[in-house]
Amino acid sequence: MPFSESSHAIKARFAAPAALAQLLKEMRAVTLALLDAYADANMLQLPYEEALNPPLWELGHVGWFQEYWISRNQQRHRGTGCEPVGDNARSASILPQADACYDSSLVPHETRWHLPLLQAIDCKAYLAKTLKQTLQHLQMLENTNCVDEGELYFYRLVLLHEAMHAEAAIYRAQALGLAIKNAPTVATLNLQQTQIVIDAQQIMLGSVAADGFCFDNELQARQINLAAFSIDGQAVTWAQYLPFVEATNRAYPRYVQRAINGYEALFFGHLQPLDMHAAAVHLTWQDAADWCAWAGRRLPTEAEWECAAMQKSAFKWGDVWEWTASKFVPYDGFVAHPYLDYSAPWFGTRMVLRGACGATLPIMRHPKYRNYFMPDRNDIYAGFRSCGL
Repeated sequence: MPFSESSHAIKARFAAPAALAQLLKEMRAVTLALLDAYADANMLQLPYEEALNPPLWELGHVGWFQEYWISRNQQRHRGTGCEPVGDNARSASILPQADACYDSSLVPHETRWHLPLLQAIDCKAYLAKTLKQTLQHLQMLENTNCVDEGELYFYRLVLLHEAMHAEAAIYRAQALGLAIKNAPTVATLNLQQTQIVIDAQQIMLGSVAADGFCFDNELQARQINLAAFSIDGQAVTWAQYLPFVEATNRAYPRYVQRAINGYEALFFGHLQPLDMHAAAVHLTWQDAADWCAWAGRRLPTEAEWECAAMQKSAFKWGDVWEWTASKFVPYDGFVAHPYLDYSAPWFGTRMVLRGACGATLPIMRHPKYRNYFMPDRNDIYAGFRSCGL
């Protein structure tokens, strides 16, 4: 990953102004490197794709989002107390018609292919200007020597938002067969799947304000009772998953095919032997659930996953996003943060994934982060682990 070793140790959710400035600059370097990769491959203009965004729209949106919530937001100092969008007037953008092109809350997905988007050179200029503005505001905060946590909320939000879009760009590169530098791989796991036994207990599910920056769907932590359960120590591997495919005459997962001696997979446009001891990846939720039924297992709930991840050092995570049995719904008492479209519109239609994957930047990896996707998605780096019945 392009982030420096010193930055790996910085907890993005607690980062102070100087640390945030450094992380934002390093994050922007990742974004620009991905832009260059798409430009070099002549893939900035792409046909419509239901699950993805046009590359040039996504890059402009990253700059717009940062400007909208930082420089244009007169209430940024209020953090989660900032009024909803309609009640919080914004100053003008440095880019004419920015809202009409890049506001994801107002611009329907299917129209984003037909907008007068910035071309690459102008997009880079816009990204540079918006970052400069943000860094200037952070410097002013740093100079005060007395920064309230709420004043840093939107800086942390735009940092993690950009990291999410970088990960999405990597998914799209894999789907397009576009070679990129530092392409994410899935590490070889232990040959023997271990079982972790968790005793019945009461746990605190979710996050609290003391945990630093939190997304709105993580908050409202509450005590819940968990029955005893056993859970895999690592994600299910290809060696475990593919016998199910063969036994049930199921279609091979996305990018995987039979080879003369075993299996091979497309990896950013190049066929290579499939590592049978790597986590199975690019699976849908139904793939995971059906394997569990075939193997006499079940998917963990997100509460079980979080409990094991927080308590057991033998619980290995971060190789692939992991489907859970839990639908993406709000915790009791949910209160939406100012970016209203982050969680609420998707409740009840997505499934929760936990963990991280090789395309996930270090600043995004958190055991309480709730990822969520439609259950039929197989372009994301998603696999699973299982629990005993």
